[in-house]
Amino acid sequence: MSEPALRTAADQRLQQASDWWGTSIIDIRPGVIRTRGIPIQDLIGKISFAQMVWLMLQGELPSTAQAALLEAALVAAVDHGPHAPSIAIARMAITCGLPLNGAIASAVNVLDDVHGGAGEQCLALYLNCSQLASKADPTSGVETALDQYMAEFGKIVPGFGHRFHPVDPRVGPLLEKVEEAASQGVVSGRYAAIARKVETVLEARTGRHIPMNIDGATAVVYGELGFAAPLARGLFILSRSVGILTHAWEQSQQHHRIKGPMPPQIPYTYLGT
Repeated sequence: MSEPALRTAADQRLQQASDWWGTSIIDIRPGVIRTRGIPIQDLIGKISFAQMVWLMLQGELPSTAQAALLEAALVAAVDHGPHAPSIAIARMAITCGLPLNGAIASAVNVLDDVHGGAGEQCLALYLNCSQLASKADPTSGVETALDQYMAEFGKIVPGFGHRFHPVDPRVGPLLEKVEEAASQGVVSGRYAAIARKVETVLEARTGRHIPMNIDGATAVVYGELGFAAPLARGLFILSRSVGILTHAWEQSQQHHRIKGPMPPQIPYTYLGT
């Protein structure tokens, strides 16, 4: 192979290597850090963390009202006590000798479909409701979407009902924020209407009130703000990681060793013969 041909081949390999992790998120060169095209020095101290999250995920800076709505959802889901499995796992991991990063990783790893995935599942349901709706009535697809969901996944509808709270105290403030944003034209209010219709249909079908929970309310927020359903789970994990970190740190200061799910004085029940 001639020298020019070798140089061409080398240049092609270099370009292939450069393209391997191609990204539109960040540009880093010596002395330069640009996030979505904006120099980092123009962001530090000038935007909030919620605005930074939006910039990273959506590729542009949000309006003040959009950022406030996102921040409200992130704040609402930060913690739900040491009895929440992910929090309990983080605390137990600390007593087994793991550092903070190990405890956080252990906790995040259980935020899957059953514990942590309801927000994503609920937003997917809302999106399907929206797709099935008529132009005149954004809630007209709810009955069909619920039928489809239950046929595939069973009768438990994510985002509605709570094992601990008769009424989830986080829902009201979040929906008020959405209604305020809708009245200002910041969001459409479409997903809030769909969520309330789901609540109404579930009550009519079951004969009892099954109120919206935090996952249903944050799914409304993320739907109104234009986030894809999988990001509802990602944003929940981002929010809950603050609670996980805090509980792990508190546990580390209590200096317990090998703390199990129950005090040793309380026995488990043997079910064998």
